[in-house]
Order: sequence, then C-alpha cells, then structure tokens
Amino acid sequence: MLQQVTDLRDEADELHRLLAPLAADDWSRPTQFKAWTVNDIVQHLHVSDLLGLASATDAAAFAALHAEIRARREAGLSRLEETRQRMDGLTGAALLARWRQVLSDLCDALGAKAPDARLTWVGPDMGLRMFATARQMEIWSHAQAIYDLLGITRPAPSPRIRNIAELGVRTFGWAYRNRGLDVPQTMPSVRLENGFGPAWEWPAPDTGNAVSGSVLAFCQVVTQTRNVADTDLVVSGDVARHWMSIAQCFAGPPETPPAPGTRNATPRG
Repeated sequence: MLQQVTDLRDEADELHRLLAPLAADDWSRPTQFKAWTVNDIVQHLHVSDLLGLASATDAAAFAALHAEIRARREAGLSRLEETRQRMDGLTGAALLARWRQVLSDLCDALGAKAPDARLTWVGPDMGLRMFATARQMEIWSHAQAIYDLLGITRPAPSPRIRNIAELGVRTFGWAYRNRGLDVPQTMPSVRLENGFGPAWEWPAPDTGNAVSGSVLAFCQVVTQTRNVADTDLVVSGDVARHWMSIAQCFAGPPETPPAPGTRNATPRG
C-alpha cells in the first residue's frame, strides 16, 4: 500500500479524535471558514469522499453523482446548500460515523490499486499518490477551522505533513495560472523546519527569493487557513512575497486568502 494512502487514513483518524468528544451544540457552531459550521465542514468532506469512493470503485456511479451535483449547482444552488440538501439532515455523531466509514472504505479501495493507477476526478484525472494527498490535504486544512473554533492547539506535525508541503511547493505555478498570471521563471527556494528531523528543503537557483519557517506555517498558508502575516514564515524577495499572498494548493477557482488576523484560534466563551 502506498504511504500516501496510509497517511490519508491517519489524517482522518486525527480529525475523528477531535470530533468524537463534541457536544451536540458544537456541531452547529459557525467557524471562521466562511461561517461554515462543523456540520457543514464534515458534510463537505463526506461528499468529496463519496465522489472519491465512486471514482475508485464504479466509474458509472462517479459520472452519475458528479453530473447530478453539477446540475444542481448550475440550477442555482450554492455548494453549501447543495451539500446540506444532499445530506438530508445527517449531522452530528451520525454524520461523523458515516463519514469515517466511507473514508475507511475509500482508503481500502485506494490501497487495493496499483501504485501507478489513475482516478477520474471533477477536474483532470489524478494519479493515485496525488489523489490520496489531495484528500489528506483537504481533511487537514478544514480541520484547522475546527481547532480554531474550539480554541485547541492541533497536535504537533507528524512526518505525513510533508505530503501537504510538497503539494504546496508543486502548485507554485498553478497559483499563478489559476489567476491568469504569468508564472515567474524561477520559483523561490523553500526551507521548512519540521520539529523531528533535518529541515526539508526545496532548493532553487539563487534569485534572492526564499521562504523559510515551520512546515506547519507553510502548510497553513498554501491551504489558505492563515494569512502569511500571522505565521512565523520569513519571506524574502518580490516573487516569494507575491506567491505567499496568492498561494493555493487546492483545485477550483482562485480563492482569496484570509485577511491578516481573521483566522486565529477562538477560545471558548
């Protein structure tokens, strides 16, 4: 089994440990991510996993589900409202149990595939490694809003966070192309401290552009869960500063990163 599939399962287990003790009222509390509630976030993850499981096991089922979701969106439903209607009242502990089971089934299906397998997705097809990493990244990034809501510091990063950092580095060009901008000829060098071993480095020709700091902060910025100004990242050079202001390692239309000071922990009142 690919390590990335194991990492996806472990990421989901960590989020489950955060969610399992929640009181019923916590599930309806709005987070700092677009005012989505905890229910909204887990429902969103669940729908993506349903699509992923269909892609991994039944091409026709994937095509049908994708077409249905797209038609409902084109008919005027927002992503949030389409998901809420699709879940039809599935919330709280029952949602958590369903999400975890489908995610487990997805990991089993991915683990049974050849390492060079490709999966159909809502955009271009994706290789198995990238697909598993993308699912891990989405769980990791959405979990941050829940940690912030609960005023809980998330556990120290484990080695599996390298998958997300790697995705952040590899999507340097995507962040520009997605906005219709010219991609700089040379990307900045990146050096990230991880807390359990030598720093991870992505060297580049010396153009005076560099990003350094903790891997946690870098991943928060490229997933747009923090503004770079609210992290420990040291950013030098015009290209590096511009990249960190638009970084986006996830698919979809361009998103605006949170403004400084708007995505920080919110202790319980």
